[in-house]
Amino acid sequence: MADVMGDVRVCATADVAPGTAARFDVDGHRLCVVHLDDESASGAWYVIGDRCSHADYSLAEGEVWADECGIECPQHGSTFSLTTGEPQSLPATKPVPVYAVRVDGDDVIVTVNAKDGS
Repeated sequence: MADVMGDVRVCATADVAPGTAARFDVDGHRLCVVHLDDESASGAWYVIGDRCSHADYSLAEGEVWADECGIECPQHGSTFSLTTGEPQSLPATKPVPVYAVRVDGDDVIVTVNAKDGS
């Protein structure tokens, strides 16, 4: 199991509008932060590795699929689950890392592991 580095502030909640994704580089990790609009006050937040497992493109540049809780790679169209990181369509066949995320006030906080290779 990977060594836990701990919680890291990735961005402010205002940095990612509902229904969109954004890339942030934190402590050597390339992260795709996704904010899905939902009924709760803070919305639903997800963080996955930002590199498509098929061809190393930024997932944050892809289309967010709120109804499917997924994101599409802008290069070849593979979609990934925001909850599991598993690819939902070809050509990708390998998952991307998924990170624990929480909102603390106006901050988006992510738990990163020392050995995650995102």
